[in-house]
Amino acid sequence: MARQRKRKRPMSEINVVPYIDVMLVLLVIFMITAPLMVQGVKVTLPQAESKPLPQKDQKPLIITVDKNGDYYLATEKKPVTLETMLTRIVAVRQHKPGTQLIVFGDEKVAYGSVIEIMSLLKKAGIEDVGLATEPPGSR
Repeated sequence: MARQRKRKRPMSEINVVPYIDVMLVLLVIFMITAPLMVQGVKVTLPQAESKPLPQKDQKPLIITVDKNGDYYLATEKKPVTLETMLTRIVAVRQHKPGTQLIVFGDEKVAYGSVIEIMSLLKKAGIEDVGLATEPPGSR
């Protein structure tokens, strides 16, 4: 008796079911973790009527003063000293001239803390600084 050999043909289909499972798991992970990744420092801005600053192509550099009077630069989680902040701001402005600076000051912070930043920036030759506010009735 002759023995017949049957050749296995290569499979030309890709099984996508495992890939869909992985994608759905990743989707759930991102949906759960996205709200937890809050950037910046939580401040309650004072309310005032004002015109928005004209938008530029570059992202503005944000300086934040929280209700305790601590200073934060951009989206850093740790407070920085005024000297450190000034050197970083000057470095950014030298690298990207025309970068807007916006100060986010909590409404409960002492007025002197915000003025201290403004004075420091003016001494450094930076005069185009915006103060962030919320429109009245937005809370």
